[in-house]
Amino acid sequence: MSCNCNCCCDEEETVVAKVGQPAPAFTMKTTADLEKLSSTASLSDYEGKWLVLFFWPLDFTFVCPTEITALSDRQKEFAELGAEILGVSTDSVYSHRAWIKTPRDQHGLGNVNFPLASDNTHTVSADYGVLIEDQGIALRGLFIIDPKGILQYAVINNLNIGRSVDETLRVLEALQTGGLCPADWKPGMKTL
Repeated sequence: MSCNCNCCCDEEETVVAKVGQPAPAFTMKTTADLEKLSSTASLSDYEGKWLVLFFWPLDFTFVCPTEITALSDRQKEFAELGAEILGVSTDSVYSHRAWIKTPRDQHGLGNVNFPLASDNTHTVSADYGVLIEDQGIALRGLFIIDPKGILQYAVINNLNIGRSVDETLRVLEALQTGGLCPADWKPGMKTL
């Protein structure tokens, strides 16, 4: 994206995701077609749906598979709430495929109930503010985007801390109430 400041600079403007603003657009290759690896995912594909977009640092590591498999095991709960899940790292779709084809008991993922996307250009990770540039990997970012493409929730953890599926579901349901949800609100409780 070029600078629009009408000055003489040739600097590039960095898009950084901000809650309450339109989510940065993206298009990435995914594992949706695990054999051909020819599928892509774009933000526009999720128009009219809730999207849980999450980033992890590297395939074949230790904390990452616990998060991906936990989300995969509970994907139906997200689907019941009208939400889809898309996972992203800076690894290639070929690495993702190898990790999916490796059984869980051998430190792989096994079957995953949502696509994994490749941000090998690092553009999407940078746009969402999770790129560690000098390492070429992403922090553990999780974003909830509403059906109109507005970023409603963002949380970023450092590399060694996994995220909570329960908390992600709780926040998604709170957002869907459209109301004011007090501290420790849980589904079924009254809003303010």
